[in-house]
Amino acid sequence: MALNIADLFEHAVDAVPEKPAVQVGDRVISFGELEAESNRLAHFLQQRGIGAGDHVGLYAKNSIEHVIALLAVLKVRAVAVNVNYRYVAGELDYIFDNADLKGLVFDRVYADLVAEVSPKHQQLQTFVGLPDPIDPDDTSDVEGFGGVMLADAVADQSDARDFGERSPDDLHIIYTGGTTGYPKGVMWRHEDFWRVLGGGIDFMTGEPLEEYDQSKKALQESLVTLPLSPLMHGGAQASLLMHLFAGQNTILEPKFDPVRTWEIVDKYGVQMLFMTGDAMARPLIEAYEAGDYSGQTLFAIASSAAIFSKAIKERWMARFPNAVFTDSVGSSETGFQGTGLQDASALSTDGPVVSIPATTVILDDDNRLLDPVKDVGKIGRTARSGNVPVGYYKDPEKSAKTFVEIDGVRYSIPGDYARIEEGNRITLLGRGSNCVNTGGEKVYPEEVEMAIKGHPAVYDALVVGLPDDKYGQAVAAVVQPREGETVELDDLRSFLRTHLSGYKLPRALTIVDEIPRNATGKAQYPRAKELALASHTTVGA
Repeated sequence: MALNIADLFEHAVDAVPEKPAVQVGDRVISFGELEAESNRLAHFLQQRGIGAGDHVGLYAKNSIEHVIALLAVLKVRAVAVNVNYRYVAGELDYIFDNADLKGLVFDRVYADLVAEVSPKHQQLQTFVGLPDPIDPDDTSDVEGFGGVMLADAVADQSDARDFGERSPDDLHIIYTGGTTGYPKGVMWRHEDFWRVLGGGIDFMTGEPLEEYDQSKKALQESLVTLPLSPLMHGGAQASLLMHLFAGQNTILEPKFDPVRTWEIVDKYGVQMLFMTGDAMARPLIEAYEAGDYSGQTLFAIASSAAIFSKAIKERWMARFPNAVFTDSVGSSETGFQGTGLQDASALSTDGPVVSIPATTVILDDDNRLLDPVKDVGKIGRTARSGNVPVGYYKDPEKSAKTFVEIDGVRYSIPGDYARIEEGNRITLLGRGSNCVNTGGEKVYPEEVEMAIKGHPAVYDALVVGLPDDKYGQAVAAVVQPREGETVELDDLRSFLRTHLSGYKLPRALTIVDEIPRNATGKAQYPRAKELALASHTTVGA
């Protein structure tokens, strides 16, 4: 068994070459066409000396060409490196260096930045430009640094599948978007990535799949899926690959637009929608409520990687009573750690409540495993065993801190805290690095954020810790009010008293025009803290 990402895609191609694979706008490419185009680019990469273990950056928005490039890199056993298309020169310089890029596939509109940064990296010699999906008529120069446009690169290349055997031990690297500092490259074996992120383990039952199980399902009627996050985000990339393995039709958009999303749902009968918490769920439901859309083809609505708050869930569930809602928790270092079906009658204001597989455990501060029955109510760090990453690329120190052996079992411990609930479930409370320690009490920002978002005048919010003369740290809220609304600290605290303990209530409030988030909707806590500090140097006396 190969259990290699490229092989798993090719199994689906062999099963259903004529079925639609990827769609952007009105353009649709079948599995057979996607195979042929990716083979052509793969042969070009081989001619350029790129092969097993070489790193190729993908610096592009969502497009069919982005998918072609991803598959081409995988087919020659090279390593695809996701590059954030919002990066400025300094950040690109870091990723080109840290990831040891030998090749780069990029949207043409970024040619000037590539020209500025690439001369500093001598081993980066292969450049393939893609037509920008938002600005396809862009004519930025790619030849000045030795680049070639995709159409020219593949013009005379074979579309044959003649790449030889691959290995389940080939590496696939996902650079974490992160909320602090520069991103880290998480190294996955292909088989492990497939197991926990590509559908190789049934998310609901925990049963492992066999190599051809997904491609056999491809013979059934296709589902129409719409993952809304950029492919530069590991979760969206995993979602795409999972659907390709199973022969599903994936619709992609180069830019998130709530109105456009509902138009797509109704026009193409989208059945499965994947989004990133409130950052997408809120503008989507507000556009739906304000417009004239059906959306009732949706039967599965999934959120991951960010808070999907109780107040927003309730609005979705009221509009889509027949859909199944799921919250998934996990990270680039663990894959999915748990999935929870959401019941409208029992939504939590604390955080996502999910059922956990046997491979997920909760650890106390001394790395002892908590008992899911005896320790109900206790808080600890989530950890996953089984199919876990090899480590962080070129960072043995951080690898040793995150990937830890306990009693002979290797765990990935990304730093997320959770509370044990009855019935083998947990409530995710948030990343420990963002925890606010106020007078010895630990406050998890996401729990407070969930409650704040229930206030009728609040559009979005982040919670950070500020220096406090008496308690060490104080809880501070950074809030984006709804248009035309105002939020006052005293009123907010009064509202929250019915939801939170007193020590969790914000003692400082900063009003902003827009909450800082990255392209995938993840919270940017360092920037939020800067904004809070600008208006509150310290809290209390």
